[in-house]
This record gives sequence, C-alpha cells and structure tokens, in this order.
Amino acid sequence: MRWSQSFIPTLRDAPADAEAVSHKLLMRGGFIRQLHAGHYSLLPLGLLVHQKVECIVRECMDEIGAQECLLPAMHPAWLWQKSGRWETMGLEMFRLRNRQQVDMALGMTHEEAFADLAREVLSYRMLPQIWYQIQWKFRDEPRPKAGLLRVREFAMKDSYSFDLDETGLDRSFKSHHRAYTRIFSRLSLDILAVEASSGAMGGSASVEFMVPSPAGEDDIMCCDSCDYAANIERATSVVRKRAVVPDVESPVERFHTPGVRTIAALEAFCEGVPAESRGISAESDGVTAVQGIPAESQIKTMVMKLDGAVSLVLMRGDHKLNLQKLSDGTGAVNIEAAESEEIFKCLGAYPGSLGPVAVNKTSVNTQMSNMTLDNKPMGSTQTINMPIYADFALKGEKGLVTGANIDDWHYRNVDIARDVNVDEWLDLREVAEGEQCIRCGGRLGRVRCIEVGHIFKLGTRYAEAFDVAVLDDTGEKHHLMMGSYGIGIGRTLASIAETHHDARGLIWPEAVAPYEVVITVASMKNDAAVAAGEQIYMALQNGGVDVLLDDRDARAGVKFTDAELIGIPWRVTIGRSLAQGEVELTRRSDGSTQKVSVDSVALHIINILREAKAVSVG
Repeated sequence: MRWSQSFIPTLRDAPADAEAVSHKLLMRGGFIRQLHAGHYSLLPLGLLVHQKVECIVRECMDEIGAQECLLPAMHPAWLWQKSGRWETMGLEMFRLRNRQQVDMALGMTHEEAFADLAREVLSYRMLPQIWYQIQWKFRDEPRPKAGLLRVREFAMKDSYSFDLDETGLDRSFKSHHRAYTRIFSRLSLDILAVEASSGAMGGSASVEFMVPSPAGEDDIMCCDSCDYAANIERATSVVRKRAVVPDVESPVERFHTPGVRTIAALEAFCEGVPAESRGISAESDGVTAVQGIPAESQIKTMVMKLDGAVSLVLMRGDHKLNLQKLSDGTGAVNIEAAESEEIFKCLGAYPGSLGPVAVNKTSVNTQMSNMTLDNKPMGSTQTINMPIYADFALKGEKGLVTGANIDDWHYRNVDIARDVNVDEWLDLREVAEGEQCIRCGGRLGRVRCIEVGHIFKLGTRYAEAFDVAVLDDTGEKHHLMMGSYGIGIGRTLASIAETHHDARGLIWPEAVAPYEVVITVASMKNDAAVAAGEQIYMALQNGGVDVLLDDRDARAGVKFTDAELIGIPWRVTIGRSLAQGEVELTRRSDGSTQKVSVDSVALHIINILREAKAVSVG
C-alpha cells in the first residue's frame, strides 16, 4: 500500500479523555476513532491488526479440531428465558422489540444459541464436538473507558465443546488451555493463567488468561515461591490467626459503647469511664477498664440484599468482603447494601451497632437482661429471622465482640458456635497482599491485569435447559457436558498495544503489525530514491511481505515520526546512503540500524521475516 493513498489520520496529541496508553496510541496512530461512548470504528490500520489477531486465533483453534460457525448476533427472548438468564442478566443486556412486539436481545454471549443448535447432535458417535465463531457481542457497559479495553460492542472468539462425560470435558478444557497458551505466545503477550470465578456463566472450573498491565481492571494474587495465581475474586490464603483467644468460655455480656459506630472506633474504645457519667448504675455496670477491642476479635455484620432478600453477612473485623465471592457462594445476581432505615426496621438499630447474636434465636442469655435503656428492655426476647452467611475465618471462633442490635451497645464473649445461628459458611474474604500462599506458604503479591481470555467448564447446565442429550452405547441418556471458551479480539489488540510501545509510539510484533515493513523515501524530489523505493516495494510485495511505501511529499522527519508512531516493525530508509548503493534497515523495537545494498535488501528482509515466523509458529 502507498501511504499517499491510505487513510492514516495520525494525531499529534491524544484526546483529553484518553488515559490508557493503548487508547492514546491507537487514537494518535489512526487505528481507531470513537463514534460515541463505548463504540469505536476500526480504521484501515486498526482493521488490519484486528484481522491478523483473528487469523492467529483461527489457526490455533483449527489445530485442536474446532469447526468455525457464525450464529446470529440478535436473539429471541425465549432463548435466554429457557436458560433462566433473561431475568438475571440485568441492565447489561441490550433488549428491544421487533415490529411484532416480540422481545429480542443483542447477544452478550452465545451459550444458549449453541446449546439450541447442539440438539442436532443425535448420537454419542458424533462426539466430541468443538464449535467456534468470531462474532460481535453487545453489552451495555455502564462505564465504558480505556478505548478498546471496556466497550459496548466488540468481536469475540467464543467456542463451545460438547462431550459425553466429565472425562471428555476435561480433554476439551485442556485442549483449549493449550490452544490459548499458544495463541497468546504467538501474539507476543506474556500471560498469566489464573483461577477465576465463573460469574453469571455458571459451571465449575474457570481459568482466566491475564496480561499484567496498569491499565487492567482485574487484580490477581500471585505467589512469589510457587505457581499459584488466582483472580482476587477467587483467591484464598492462609488466614492469620488471632493474637489472643480466650481459653475460658464466658457467657455473652452486653456493654455500653456510646458513639461507637465503626471497627476502628471499637478498636480505640476505652471502657472504664465512671458509670454515673453514662446515666447507668455503677452497681449494674461496673467500671472495669477494657482498653480497645482488636479488629480481629470483632464480628463485622453487614446487612445485604441478595436478589431482594435481606440477609446478614458476617466477616472478621479485619477482613474485607469480596462481593463476587458472595455472589458465587449464594447464587445471588443482584447484590446491594440495605439502606439504614431498612436495617433499623429489620434489626432495631442502625449500622455500627449491628450483630448476629439475636438473629434467628428466640432469646438471648446475657448477664444484663434486667437492664433498661430509655424504657426499652435490654434483654431482647424478639425473634429476628433472616439468612446468615459467615466467612470461614470466623468458624469455631469465640471471645468475639459484636453489635447488640441496640444503638450504642455491644456484646462481648461471643462464641460463634454457641451464640450465632449461621445458615451457611462460605469463602467471602478478599485476600490481602503479603498473606501466605495456601500451597507453599510463600508471600502473595497483587498484580493489576487485563483479562484477554476466559475458559469455563459449564457442565450440563445449558444442556439440561435445552434437553441436549444422547444415548450412550448401553442406551442410557446423557445430557452433554459443555465448555465455553472466549477471547476478546479487540481487547487483545489493545493489550498488545499496552505492552508493546515506547515514548515514540507503538511497536507491533511482526505477527500482527498492519504492515511488516515501511519504506521511507526521504525526499520525493530525488528521482533515484523514488526509483529505488519502487524497486524494493515491488520486490517485497512479490515476496509476500505486507509493505507500506511512504511516498508522501513530506519532510523526512515527519515520515520518521509517523512510522515510529504507527509501530511498523521494520523501516527501510532511502536517503544519503543511496549514493553508495545502500539503504538503511532499522528495527523498530530497538532502533538498531544496518546498511544493506539496494539489490539485496528485499531478500534480506524476507529471510528475517520467514525465520521469525518459523520460530513463532514453532
């Protein structure tokens, strides 16, 4: 292609709202343009890179025996209703009605559509099957940003495996894992394969393929001593034990905590102020000094609405709740914190004085049951019923402190097993940097990443919904085991840009560069230079090289700057050295330059590219 005839609208400066490096450079290099928030046009250079990423993905999928399909992007509502996801997908699903007032949706993903198609698999002898497509997906992302990293429409390679049993699903899952490793290697991306949450997809095993980058939106925890790596939504660690645990069991005791509303305030709380100053008899209350309650000895009680149902979620005071873990553990799709007035109506106190001791119990055995506060009985005999979900770190703990469900009062000496009716124990704790690895005891570190691929074991969830089943050789009916495997093409393109650039611009790997070589004719007024440029251009084209001839009537400095900005791997400069029958060959990645004769430079480049491709393809 000739630059003078190409549409490459480079910009000196990036748009003011561009924050991610990839967003800035793809805009400045003329690869993409924003139509409106979350929707981008791929310009000629961008589409070339996009297509090359697609090509590598196709080649690696074909290598594992996958067959390419193309399913509709618009789906009837009944398809999603059949799986139960029409209701649970929420506002991220683009919904519309056709002229017959039939509910439709733009596909966020294609599990339902492929499961419906798989009903035509009529015999176990047809298994296994792996089908894939590269199709546009639509998600009404509430906060699109970072260019192609978070958008509302995007191309995705999604594949689906169908097997008779778990053993077959394991093989398909491992095949995709190997294919993904190969894909990202050929794309020159250093990826981390990490344990992940399945989220709304459901299923069991789930692995994300992550690219470390400050532009990412996912945090993963990695061990510095072994290969353990997991998304923060799935990561676990060795729980640090409490420094002090009482040896003797004591009955629950209520004590006054005026103004205490937070974990930190209870840590700093100093009991022992004269009882008279609190309007309570010293005889009943006592004045024994207690110097603060460590966060690790507190129960953090959160009132959450899980798909509309008010529930209690309990954590150790020094631990943080991970909402995705709560969703995975309870199956809830919509999770939100209850409002203060709603909490008061349910528990009789406001946040800061809440606890689980009186919940789902008909009475509370305390040493202060005969006391009153503002004419309200202190010994509660009411029954408060709501589900209680507790983090594993609290299991078996005693000598804890929690709110008493009366403002300004707490309980101490709480024994979880004795005093709290936990409905379900779950892993809810978000792992913190520096904690110990559960595998080897090493230190866990936190790394920000971009998710470029995700593979799931779906099991029979969708097969059962669509009755996708076959009879085995004994006549027994089996619902097919499904797997789902995705790669975001545009997100992968942006991830390459995030990790392959310098201060001057992009540095595309040869496998995905829009052009492998740019020929820069320093002066279009030099007839000999123009002729040499045409000679090399034709030789490279005939050799199968993607080449761009910069034949613009522009200053050499402008041409060099643009070539570096758009990131072409190799530059042939036709300038002063032509007098000696030579041109300069410059590698974009490191700036190294060598002089090569005009007559041999094309063959020299062809050999370099051939050797690089052989290494990449393996």
